[in-house]
Amino acid sequence: MNYRHGFHAGNFADVLKHLVLCELLRLLTAKDKRLFALDTHAGTGGYDLGGSMAGRTGEAAAGIARLLAAPKAGTPGAVARYLAAVVAYDRKFGPPGGALRRYPGSPRLIRAGLRPLDRFVACELHPQDALALKREFAGDRSVEVRQEDGYHAVKAALPPPERRALVLIDPPFEATDEFEKLVRALRHGLRRFPVGCYAVWYPIKDTAAAHDFVTGLADLKTLRLEMDVPAEGGKLSACAMLVVNPPWKLEEAMRESLPWIATHLGPGTKTAIFAPPTETPLSA
Repeated sequence: MNYRHGFHAGNFADVLKHLVLCELLRLLTAKDKRLFALDTHAGTGGYDLGGSMAGRTGEAAAGIARLLAAPKAGTPGAVARYLAAVVAYDRKFGPPGGALRRYPGSPRLIRAGLRPLDRFVACELHPQDALALKREFAGDRSVEVRQEDGYHAVKAALPPPERRALVLIDPPFEATDEFEKLVRALRHGLRRFPVGCYAVWYPIKDTAAAHDFVTGLADLKTLRLEMDVPAEGGKLSACAMLVVNPPWKLEEAMRESLPWIATHLGPGTKTAIFAPPTETPLSA
């Protein structure tokens, strides 16, 4: 367990993941019914972009920083809401004034998007990150932090008494069999709670493995969102979000948002949307 997300906070992969997450939360909380949220690989909750990890790699400069610097006129609604959530977290927990310094991880975005009637469980296995996550939400009774394997939590926490759920699965992909573990956890979750919304992030390093993963889930109702950016030195250049049981209007919001993001992340950035059974791609 060597992966630490702090090195990659605010990069292009976070932009895609957190844009989708914020929009899912908005759509799923639009109904006046309780929602259960589970973050299986939560990380520390928030990140110092000038700290020893994110400051060393500087990946946020080619990600969230470019979007915040883009002209605001014509910004799609979903993007504007995501950026507002990022800025709100920085203003609350970061140093006053100046450039963005604190970036919210998925637990902070989930917490901000939920209502008092909703419930949230955040899991993190890495001992140091789990401790940081507990400190991040110390005194907040709306968040239950667990130091445990998030894959196990998928089985243990479902079905929820709320009868509605958003499950974010964002593994570190250190293990060679990560896709296999991911599929098993997702299938377990769907057997226990087939009507839940499952949002899965994964890197596209081995295109054959990524293709096999998607093909193996062809029987499910999914929306797949991909992003590919120019990268050097063996750095990750492509990733995807796969949403199982996507809420109505998510696809519409992403078809508006992803081309805008591709334009403002820089030349060579490409995005694509696949919505089976039509598998209609959108590139920009």
